[in-house]
Amino acid sequence: MLHSIELPSRIIIGSNALRSLRELVEAFGARGAAAVVITGPNVWRKYGERLRSVLEDVVELEALEAREPSVDYAERLSSEAAERSPRLVIGFGGGKSVDLAKYVAHKLGVPLISVPTSPSHDGIASPFASLRGLNKPFSVRSATPAAIVADIDIIASAPLRLIRAGAGDLVAKLTAIRDWRLAHRLKGEYYGEYAAKLALLSAKHVMEYAAEIGRGSKEAVRVLVEGLVSSGVAMCIAGSTRPASGSEHLFSHALDLLAPGRALHGEQVALGTIMMMYLHGGDWRQVRKTLMKLGLPVRARDLGIDDETVIKALTMAHKLRPERYTILGETGLTWEAAERLARVTGVID
Repeated sequence: MLHSIELPSRIIIGSNALRSLRELVEAFGARGAAAVVITGPNVWRKYGERLRSVLEDVVELEALEAREPSVDYAERLSSEAAERSPRLVIGFGGGKSVDLAKYVAHKLGVPLISVPTSPSHDGIASPFASLRGLNKPFSVRSATPAAIVADIDIIASAPLRLIRAGAGDLVAKLTAIRDWRLAHRLKGEYYGEYAAKLALLSAKHVMEYAAEIGRGSKEAVRVLVEGLVSSGVAMCIAGSTRPASGSEHLFSHALDLLAPGRALHGEQVALGTIMMMYLHGGDWRQVRKTLMKLGLPVRARDLGIDDETVIKALTMAHKLRPERYTILGETGLTWEAAERLARVTGVID
């Protein structure tokens, strides 16, 4: 099997990292050219002037609003960006802004610089974008960020809930990798040991610093961001989302369909990880303890999700991506088995 590995060429993490954008723009040969920044209104209101001051006299910068994470809007945004003939696209904000920027950069065939302002999930470095309107609740291939600039001063000021959610997305790699190995053994699917170990390292690193991340300390946020970047790189190496997404993500996707907007992605996959670790015969209690240290909910009701929705999500999760084999198997869980699983692990009472 052959697959192409495309990795970010520069990853800059630290205090005042935003200042490095000037050097990066010049390194990509975009000095004096047009560049578009895709960002949300709140981020632009808070940090827009800082970004403009860094890139002043370097590029002709124009901001485009990241309104909704859908394919239709991403297409419209791509057309709008193309009218500017940009040499560079900058994704500046949370997951929605970075995902839309990945899609636009991919459509236009220009380099992308990912500049996250919150650490809510591992999309900041991955070559995949989560967009609605694809008749499937999972990510599509897009542009691999040519560079990532993670300013810890900005990211550490994000709401604590987003920080904790990002940690939950990394803990989920514990079951994602088990699912990937299982698919390799039972279905002959390609399995990349290096990518798997890199993703697991990200999860274990976060678990070690769980209490500190849960408090949102700046040093711990840096640990989290490094883990999120490593997870994204693991996906680049694997050529798929396999190192980062398994049965726990299928459960989360099912919740997105049944109870949209109730909880954050990282919170949902964290709940799923508890239950899927139980099915794998792993130490699900340790996962639960880690999530509690992080300050993440370990009961569905604390996220505003009722028992019936959890059970239904468990019974339908295997259908959402049938080509991706996981511990849920090809026939999934019965209602009785799903209810027992959720009760035994304390996800529902």
